[in-house]
Amino acid sequence: MRDLLLQCAGVAAIAAAIVHGVLGETRVFPRVTIEPMRLRSLFRLVWQASTVAWIGGGVLLIAAPLMASEPARHWIVVTLACVFAFGALGNAWATRGRHFGWMVLGAVVAMAVAGY
Repeated sequence: MRDLLLQCAGVAAIAAAIVHGVLGETRVFPRVTIEPMRLRSLFRLVWQASTVAWIGGGVLLIAAPLMASEPARHWIVVTLACVFAFGALGNAWATRGRHFGWMVLGAVVAMAVAGY
């Protein structure tokens, strides 16, 4: 059951990352005006860097049960629980709880910790 919880956390993390990337490109960037243009490109790259990082975290959560190393599992779960918890808290604070992202990231944290 622990392994299944970790893998579900990984799948949820990847899904959250994909939604984050798509919503950024379709809803956020078409509405914002950032000048000069090179700063707009930098802002997009930083936004999508978190998308790629969350996908990588999801892959690690999926792979953690398959590793023969208990310390590797420990540090993957601890590190990614902190990363996703920070994202959830930041999202909840910045949007005053009106955006669903903090709940999804919170669920990732809960499943990862439960699968620890």
